[in-house]
Amino acid sequence: MKLSPTRKSVLMFTALTSGLGLAALTTAVSQAAEKPAIEVITHAGAGGGTDVNSRMMMLRARRTLKQDMVVVNKRGGGGAAAMNYFMSRPADGNTILTFTVGHAITMAKGKTKLKIDDMAPIARGTNDPQILMVNCKTSPYKTPEAFVAGLKKGDKLKFGGTQSGTIDHLTVYLWAKRLGLPMPTYIPFKGGGELATQLVAGSVDVGTLNLSEAAAPVEAGDICPLVILAEAGMAPIPKAKTAKALGIDLVLSTTRGFVTHAGVSEERRAELEKGISKAMEHSMYQAYLMNSGLDTTSPQASAAWGKQIKSMVDEFGPALKDMGLVK
Repeated sequence: MKLSPTRKSVLMFTALTSGLGLAALTTAVSQAAEKPAIEVITHAGAGGGTDVNSRMMMLRARRTLKQDMVVVNKRGGGGAAAMNYFMSRPADGNTILTFTVGHAITMAKGKTKLKIDDMAPIARGTNDPQILMVNCKTSPYKTPEAFVAGLKKGDKLKFGGTQSGTIDHLTVYLWAKRLGLPMPTYIPFKGGGELATQLVAGSVDVGTLNLSEAAAPVEAGDICPLVILAEAGMAPIPKAKTAKALGIDLVLSTTRGFVTHAGVSEERRAELEKGISKAMEHSMYQAYLMNSGLDTTSPQASAAWGKQIKSMVDEFGPALKDMGLVK
């Protein structure tokens, strides 16, 4: 039986923390006995993707920062509860928020008082580009160029994604807008696995998926990735092209990273960035990325991560209004 990337990551995390990972944690805690623990706030429950990503970063960051770290799970409101709790904590450099694309959408909806200027980016942890995929066997589009040409000439296609108001929904809207087209038919599904199955079954013409969600049907030749909404191509799918390579300026990803308070000193922010970035270079974190269908380009420094956060929030706000999802 093939395991989903999230499930495999959970099992991998359990194995690491029960073996070498546990030894690393014990050593780090003893080194950090005199320092306050860093709170790492997530909006996910234990075992969720964001929770696992936070804990995988923490495995080595405890050592590199020589300071204990604890996860604080604050669920609710699409990340609003986590962001509001983050705002209540002192800006002393001992609080980190695991910020995701879902948080950016919640901010863009005005569902939290947290603003971009309240945060100081530390580093990005994962980045899973949005990809437009078709059914290899039934789709008339065999190349990215043919796909774009078909849309521009007026082909009416059904797009699938995960639920409404999500990054997938926004991706379809922004993709159509960049092409000067009206919002196409969008069919929401419960998750990426169901969407991939329905794309193979022919329920939709185009699936808005991450490579990690559709790895098995892509490898089997059932689903063909055509357009990657990223800055660069992806080695496992060499025939797919970036939107930018097709003359369409659109970059969107399912992403996670780490921020602290804007009021934290430059020295402490630099210390956090150095320690967390070093932790993510370790073989344990790199193995986690590979196991999740990601690669070494996921971790990014604070400047690029901050730019991506701002781009997401600025892009999503007007789009959600145009889509009628917020007033």
